[in-house]
Amino acid sequence: MGAANKPAVVAENLVKRFGDFTAVDHVSFSITAGEVMGFLGPNGAGKSTIMRIFCGLLRPDAGRALVAGIDLGRDPEAVRSRIGYMSQKFSLYADLTAAENLRFFADIYRVPSSEVAERMRRAIETAGLEEHAQALVSTLATGWKQRLALGCAILHRPEILFLDEPTSGVDPLARRRFWDLIHATADEGVTVLVSTHYMDEAEYCNRIALIDRGRVVALGTPRELRRDPRIGEVLVVECDDLAGAMTVLQGAPWVREVAVFGRALHVTVVDEMRTPGRLAALLRERGLQCSRIEVAEPTLEDSFVQLVGRGPVQERPRP
Repeated sequence: MGAANKPAVVAENLVKRFGDFTAVDHVSFSITAGEVMGFLGPNGAGKSTIMRIFCGLLRPDAGRALVAGIDLGRDPEAVRSRIGYMSQKFSLYADLTAAENLRFFADIYRVPSSEVAERMRRAIETAGLEEHAQALVSTLATGWKQRLALGCAILHRPEILFLDEPTSGVDPLARRRFWDLIHATADEGVTVLVSTHYMDEAEYCNRIALIDRGRVVALGTPRELRRDPRIGEVLVVECDDLAGAMTVLQGAPWVREVAVFGRALHVTVVDEMRTPGRLAALLRERGLQCSRIEVAEPTLEDSFVQLVGRGPVQERPRP
């Protein structure tokens, strides 16, 4: 295996329990160096717990976690200087300026004194904080704070970056800007593992691990997850009475899921009932007329809804 394909992060049957509760249930996957891997799942699915194991903050009860080739079960301290971590909650100092926070973290990460000024300058410039460098963190908008937190997390030039729901509570424009920074970081060779519950963000990842109840229930590129054979077929339905159509369709035994998408419904059906005519006939019987019914490619949200609650999958070998 070439250096470019060498796994930067490996989970082998990871298990973590808190009393009788199993937060991580035999999780296995690997992340290639330079890859942006997304963790997508509902709150409480186990995403943060897995990340904390990789950061050496929690020890697994079973299985093995390797980061940058280091077995965290044996030497969790050895990985600290080689990773960056950004938690869900803003963890910088509100009574310091942006620049003072960067300098503080440069000291914490033991950045060589001869390089501190240049690394701070680059972090401020990359995050677009030039006009806010001397502002108290308490006065910054959430989006600016998150950019600053990312700058602090990569100040020591880590090989691997763990971002735990970094854009929670951030407006859409600021989230897009933050993802530009993530990809700029990955372009420099940094491996990124980022957890999110935003479907649109997950689309920015090279691959996604869908996490549910402590297990990996699906793993692949966004395109692969949208085409997972377990999903079934999706029909788009446009109808004046969406609520009425939804009620009728939810009662059909061959309909798996009905969800509102804007002014239309996404109706997931079993494969053999994918014909739009069958669905249109059912609605006509109930006095409902639809302007459009057609087969559509499932969205990532369709995949999420269908795959959460199903059994786990094993990672397929990658070439």
